Amino acid sequence: MEVKNETEGEGTLPGDDAQMLARLAGGLAHEIKNPLSTMAINLALLQEEWERAGVDDQPHVRRSLKRVRTLQSEVSRLENILEEFLAFARGGRVNRAPEDISRIVREILDFVEPENQRSDIRQHADLLTGMPLVLVDETQIKQAILNLLVNARQAMPEGGELLVRTDRLGNDVRLTVTDTGVGMTPAELERCFEVFWSNKKGGTGLGLASARRIVEEHGGSLQVVSEVGRGTSFALMLPLAVEILPRTPDDEEDKDSE
Repeated sequence: MEVKNETEGEGTLPGDDAQMLARLAGGLAHEIKNPLSTMAINLALLQEEWERAGVDDQPHVRRSLKRVRTLQSEVSRLENILEEFLAFARGGRVNRAPEDISRIVREILDFVEPENQRSDIRQHADLLTGMPLVLVDETQIKQAILNLLVNARQAMPEGGELLVRTDRLGNDVRLTVTDTGVGMTPAELERCFEVFWSNKKGGTGLGLASARRIVEEHGGSLQVVSEVGRGTSFALMLPLAVEILPRTPDDEEDKDSE
């Protein structure tokens, strides 16, 4: 059974609350980043001491080095989560300019294609040319699209098919990212845009939340449909930079009278 999640704006914060969250996030980051940096430095020193001892052929030394490297990996992961949370909490100033969404998507697909090939994922692009431009902050919208593509790759651990398509829907441009991955249950679908919630191993739970926030800051929306065992499809909608209205019969008469 196909399940839809078409929530728009749910879970976003009013301006004052968002600013307060950003300030709290900054303070929290300061309190956490310093101990993490200290841990990283001391783990690096400890690793150097063990390796300099030249006794890594001993079982207890190998075990200790393995544990040190595991701790270093976890510290790095926590630092990345913290940075992603800060970026999400702070938001960003949207510097819009008229852009070709198909060009932007094509550039991102070229960027992710090598990793997708290594993951046995076959990319298929159907990018409409000649569409009106959209007003976007290219850096931010690229990040939102990249988050969707990374989510799709994570949903296909055994490989699969990735279809990326752009088309026009009324006065909007629609970007569709569809995968043939594991899909989501109704319960997972309800929570997929929640901050810090993820059903993927190693996921931070910020990718989809950040993507939706960026899209909504551009006056667009992000919708999703999914079916367990068949895959997931995200539809990113962005308004056109210039609304082109259809010609009316009155317009034709005015043209004939000229």
